[in-house]
Amino acid sequence: MTATHEVTNQVPPLTGHDPIAGDAALSEACLRHADAATLGSLAGLGRLAGSEQAREWGRLANENPPKLRTHDRYGHRIDEVEFHPAWHELMRVAMEHGLGGAPWADPSPHAHVRRAVGYLGWTQVEMGHGCPVTMTYAVVPALRRAPAVAARYEAGLTARAYEFGLTDPTAKRGLVAGMGMTEKQGGSDVRANTTRAVARADGSHGLTGHKWFTSAPMSDLFLVLAQLEEGVSCFAVPRVFPDGSRNVFRLQRLKDKLGDRSNASSEVEFDGTTGWLVGEPGRGVPAIIEMVNMTRLDCVLGSAATVRAALTQAIHHARHRSAFGARLADQPLMQNVLADLAVESEAATALAVRLAAAVDGGEAAFLRLAGAAAKYWVCKRTPGAVAEAMEVLGGNGYVEESGLPRLYRQAPLNSIWEGSGNVIALDVLRALERSGESLAAVTAEIELARGADPRFDDAVKRLSAELGNRDGLPFRARRIAGLVALCLQGSLLLRYAPPAVADAFCASRLGSDAGTVLGTLPAGAAAGEIVTRAGIALP
Repeated sequence: MTATHEVTNQVPPLTGHDPIAGDAALSEACLRHADAATLGSLAGLGRLAGSEQAREWGRLANENPPKLRTHDRYGHRIDEVEFHPAWHELMRVAMEHGLGGAPWADPSPHAHVRRAVGYLGWTQVEMGHGCPVTMTYAVVPALRRAPAVAARYEAGLTARAYEFGLTDPTAKRGLVAGMGMTEKQGGSDVRANTTRAVARADGSHGLTGHKWFTSAPMSDLFLVLAQLEEGVSCFAVPRVFPDGSRNVFRLQRLKDKLGDRSNASSEVEFDGTTGWLVGEPGRGVPAIIEMVNMTRLDCVLGSAATVRAALTQAIHHARHRSAFGARLADQPLMQNVLADLAVESEAATALAVRLAAAVDGGEAAFLRLAGAAAKYWVCKRTPGAVAEAMEVLGGNGYVEESGLPRLYRQAPLNSIWEGSGNVIALDVLRALERSGESLAAVTAEIELARGADPRFDDAVKRLSAELGNRDGLPFRARRIAGLVALCLQGSLLLRYAPPAVADAFCASRLGSDAGTVLGTLPAGAAAGEIVTRAGIALP
């Protein structure tokens, strides 16, 4: 056969990089809030995350989605979900490297920062398996409201081990946790839940009802909301009892989702399903909020990871692709786009790791407000950033093999999960109104950069004016939440990022020259310097 053309002007494979140590913004944040030993402990995970093997696991896990098996060949109800081996490899790596519940049992003062940096780097490989990893991390502080239940499961939840399968959880090397809050009639309004719980003589409760979204249904333990006479209450629901028998956990179907295909999200029917009370009767929302606060942290981390993964693809492509007689990376307008994406990524990364440091430092008041504002803003910005990165690749980015369509489909998830934009913005208002300590803690963090840049100072004044105006607060909730997050990001970048990055952020996000879309940095921005900082070296 005669060749009709020669393949030219295509980029080499994006493998062999380290998305942890090779990311200046991420590695510097780790050193800032932890130390060199913490960063060094993630070296193996970083190298694996940039490998062809890990990339292949991500592809296979999404091209071979989980399968629901409601019955065995004899007609017995089993309610199991089958996953591709690549999924198990992704889960194994995450759990063995301490990205699940391990920080809660780690005496290191930097355990949560280490875990956050590892999570941000590793989930760039594949986002779907991050869901059960997150829930396993987040469940531990909530479960401690029921010491007897925690004593039974915490060792497995905090273990650096992954063992799939429905068997006696107390005999497993490692456990995975899930959550069941949402019902079809209520959505975010969990107080409208209709699942009922009835007390039993042995201290357990029988739950009857339906859950509209229950992710990772093969998890060992779930926190579930159900109604008692006292109101909405929280329960720990295992899939398997210590004697090996199974709890009633009827999987009705798996959801056909927009985003990742690797993770199973399900509808579940409870019919006398056994659960143990976590926290006080009628206080289920505060109990499960312990878990939600930690899942919100991972929403920010996961969104920062998504933006960083898209940025890496865009810079790699632009450095190897030529158009109109020059490399894309050398074209001024392309430099503007890449630099703006890099600023977005660094701002998200800096704020995400700062939140993790607040967990290590026991800064509950700071985390209450800053976590909600960051969840609103960083997650809300992610779809636009990924779309812009896809445009850098053009048609090459629109095809499935590039990985960008998978990132793009996944990008809106974290803005929806654990409270969509309106819910989170209103939660920011609640944090402001109910906790003077939260406002004081966030204000103190912002004030650390006061005087460093007049555009930042003006933004802080605008925030103060917004908070001082009590008229129509709910209507302005999104505006306020976004401004809190921007001021926090600005403070961090002005104190820790290179001047080029901080200046570009203040000009494009806080100043009068702010653009409405990415790629509109003002003239004079050090785009080349910013892009160089954001690049990841390949061997």
